[in-house]
Amino acid sequence: MSLLSTIIERGKLWLWRRSQHDNAKLRAHFRDRYRINVGMYSYGCFDRWRMPGPIEIGRYCSIASSVRSVPINHPYDAMTTHPALYERKFGAVDEDIHWDDVLVIEDDVWIGHNVMILPGCKFIGRGAIIGAGAIVTKNVDRYAIMAGNPARKLRDRFDPVLAEALDASRWWEMDIATLRQLIATQRDLVFHPAPDAVARRIEAWRTGSQGGQP
Repeated sequence: MSLLSTIIERGKLWLWRRSQHDNAKLRAHFRDRYRINVGMYSYGCFDRWRMPGPIEIGRYCSIASSVRSVPINHPYDAMTTHPALYERKFGAVDEDIHWDDVLVIEDDVWIGHNVMILPGCKFIGRGAIIGAGAIVTKNVDRYAIMAGNPARKLRDRFDPVLAEALDASRWWEMDIATLRQLIATQRDLVFHPAPDAVARRIEAWRTGSQGGQP
């Protein structure tokens, strides 16, 4: 890539990241070039160095700008742990190492500042919260609140009945305009969801009043 092409690309990325929560061109760029597939309204994950692909990220995820994903470890069982064994720039091997294990982050996940996601974690379930500074070494259940080094489960966000109702509603498939309308008409349902209230809304969310598609 020429210097001019590099400058143009960086300029485009700077502009696109200003609206990263809903920019379709930014999503296509990262999906097609870096195997980083990001759902609508998610942000904080458009960085191929800090969070390298392959990654699948759902909708409405909040990822702090200092989160890092480490897809592979140094080869501790080899003669040396030096990256000369898997990065061609050092001159010892002809090709960079490639990995195909996808990190899946489902919808509505919140990951706080300075979280490190290590290779032992390949799944973070819907609605999970990972507290600032956590070191995530294994998969994370849906709606789990995690913290610490290594990260451990503190509690669930919701009881199983409410979690099941929220999953059945598929609320994350709403677009922002529909979510705004729901807040305006049923604010308590959004900010203080209860299983019965969510269940009564499922059919409306699944029909024409739902709005945008995933």
